[in-house]
Amino acid sequence: MTFSQQYLQPGDGPVQISEKELLSRIKELAQQIRSDYTGQMPHLICLLNGAFLFHADLVRALDMPATVDFLQTSSYGAGQQSSGEVRLVKDLSFPIHDRHVILIEDIIDTGLTMDYILRYLQERGPASLKVASLLSKPSRRKVEVPIDYLGFTIPDAFVFGYGLDRNQQDRNMSFISSQK
Repeated sequence: MTFSQQYLQPGDGPVQISEKELLSRIKELAQQIRSDYTGQMPHLICLLNGAFLFHADLVRALDMPATVDFLQTSSYGAGQQSSGEVRLVKDLSFPIHDRHVILIEDIIDTGLTMDYILRYLQERGPASLKVASLLSKPSRRKVEVPIDYLGFTIPDAFVFGYGLDRNQQDRNMSFISSQK
């Protein structure tokens, strides 16, 4: 029995995405990216911390030349609601000028963080800039942002697992769940 199975069973909350569903959808997204970037080498930027598992699985599923980097912002602190104030915690390690960039995010909620990051990255002159988000909560959107590669649309619920945390815990669960 895995940690996830011992600790929490799928079905405990209204949002449930199984490991099988996650990996299947990620393979579909990878296929779409391969098709869109034929003959190019995309640069995939992982938004830490929540997107690290999605990013890793997506990079492995791509089966094409690609480079990676990491960026970290914060707008949540220890709470479950965004403060609305975005701050940069870790900047990129590599230049993105004239690169085809795909920003990898765990969830787009209000859109405030993504809007901030997209404006920040555009200033660095990428050849193209697209967004891949595992989850989207359109009902919470305050700022509309583009999502070029979307895993799942979910209702307004606090979700955790598969990289998303609940007070810095539960990131290592192999599925996504939510609180009742």
